[in-house]
Amino acid sequence: MSHQVEIIDSSQVYRGFLKLGSYRLRHTLFAGGWGRELVRERLEGLGAASVLLYDPDGDRVALLEQFRIGALEDGEGAWLLETVGGHIGVGEDAEQVARRESVEEAGCELRALIPICRFWVSPGISDERISLYCGIADLSGIGGIHGLEEEGEDIRVRVVSAEEALAELYVGRANSTSILIALQWLALNRERLRAGDY
Repeated sequence: MSHQVEIIDSSQVYRGFLKLGSYRLRHTLFAGGWGRELVRERLEGLGAASVLLYDPDGDRVALLEQFRIGALEDGEGAWLLETVGGHIGVGEDAEQVARRESVEEAGCELRALIPICRFWVSPGISDERISLYCGIADLSGIGGIHGLEEEGEDIRVRVVSAEEALAELYVGRANSTSILIALQWLALNRERLRAGDY
């Protein structure tokens, strides 16, 4: 059986920093036939690229820290530990964004860009999909405060040992999608990267 969706009506409810679409639809059922009409809202236009910056020669990782509105009520604060990341604009591809954002957010030129995976962030409410990479770079001299003033970015960059970065998986600071997946991938691939296999 091939799955089908019928969009009965759609409209854009809001267009600001985020875009919100509203849909009346129905879809086929696993048991056969069509389900009832549903109304669903969806955050739209949120494709992004994200990069874990890794220096295999020094076995170091660059971690970013910045304010995130989604974590506003978190008891540990709204400044999350993250990878480099940025939204993919019209006419851009994920690799271009990964390279651009590495410079803008961390002052880092990449020697190589290794695809890790592409994943849905929260498909129950959003069309956001992230293209995740490992960026191979020389992290000597990287650090400090970065970001674009016109975008309100205030990003602190720290270079830490790979061991320290991986330990963040278990103490709670690495607690958003891209950094969790990227650090787990690094744990599995670190030795081959250090051997120059990328």
